[in-house]
Amino acid sequence: MRKTRSMLVITFCMFTLLSKAQPADRQGNRAEKLESMKIGFLTQKLNLTSDEAKRFWPVYNQYQNELQQLRKNRKDEKQEARDNLISMSDKEAEKIVDDEIAFRQNELDILKKYHVQFKQVLPVKKVALLYRSEEAFKRELLQKLRDGGDGKRQP
Repeated sequence: MRKTRSMLVITFCMFTLLSKAQPADRQGNRAEKLESMKIGFLTQKLNLTSDEAKRFWPVYNQYQNELQQLRKNRKDEKQEARDNLISMSDKEAEKIVDDEIAFRQNELDILKKYHVQFKQVLPVKKVALLYRSEEAFKRELLQKLRDGGDGKRQP
């Protein structure tokens, strides 16, 4: 069991290293690179057994896909709002604000839906650790971006 877990971690690390070796000049490559980094990070932090990993990753991938689709739709709408906010009528601006509240509710609804599913495939402590680890990944990624991507602070 421990050997299988180690193999999973090694596999994800190798995938991460291989993705770093490829140029990330396209948006798709960058997204793939970030996704592989996140998978490796979560795998390490959650310390999933092979059975947990088999059940968890399909659910987590569905969760991420739903959030990604919701956010993509919102991004398109927000760009239009940014471009036209000054010239909008009050009614149009109100719709933008209402749409933002609806977006946040939809995002919360997705989280609530998958929270139930996560508890079905992982112990509740690992579900809590998942949420904490996702936030830690975001903080680490932001720090790397601030530091110029090489781990060293920019002067």
